[in-house]
Amino acid sequence: MTEAVSAKNITIYVDADACPVKAEIYRVAERYGVKVFVVSNSMMAIPRDPMIERVIVSDGFDAADDWIAERVCRGDVVVTADIPLASRCVKAGADAISPTGRAFTEASIGNTLATRNLMDELRSAGQITGGPRPFSPKDRSAFLSALDLAIVRLKRAGFTS
Repeated sequence: MTEAVSAKNITIYVDADACPVKAEIYRVAERYGVKVFVVSNSMMAIPRDPMIERVIVSDGFDAADDWIAERVCRGDVVVTADIPLASRCVKAGADAISPTGRAFTEASIGNTLATRNLMDELRSAGQITGGPRPFSPKDRSAFLSALDLAIVRLKRAGFTS
């Protein structure tokens, strides 16, 4: 059963500093008429579109994450590879998706955060020296599917664009 939604607009928040799928986000947002906030600590080019807004935050630790987490709620979609930010957003009721198309959910975020913290400790101790695998066309395709699915699901739940 879906709860009634009082015409809240769907909004996409992008943790943009290292996001490899910004162009894809802009295309999907244009198709659905969804507002996008591109949040970073440095200047970056964005399309000239009134539905896409650049937000430049201070270069303080987690400034972009804090800006996003303080604003999101149910009906919003956050695109981030940052697992602690994804956790904060999921707890606020937002949908969170990684650039590889992985949807972070209430059911999965606890294990995902624990795994991330363990891997961080192992890297700090020198036990693991490699990073994530390279971003691939398959990741881009999975992301597009996940973003499209999230928006369609929100529209079905009564959110608007």
